[in-house]
Amino acid sequence: MKFTPNTIAELNLLLQFDMSSLQTGIKVHHDAAPEVVAAAQSLFNKGLSTLPDGGYLTDLGVEVAEHAQRLLAVLSTKPEQVLA
Repeated sequence: MKFTPNTIAELNLLLQFDMSSLQTGIKVHHDAAPEVVAAAQSLFNKGLSTLPDGGYLTDLGVEVAEHAQRLLAVLSTKPEQVLA
């Protein structure tokens, strides 16, 4: 299984949530890029966010967003830094 463009759009949207304040949500406007609108709807359908256009992360959404941040951090690290 591979990351699809839709999965990547979902991951990128999860990274937009402010994890330092779970009281801060996001709003995806209807005129946003179609892949962003679709990602917001998909996150809602999967129970990761509270509204089809963003809202707040659910408990599961917080967990998944934390994993997405860790994944990005590891993949963004230079190889020599990982081995240290």
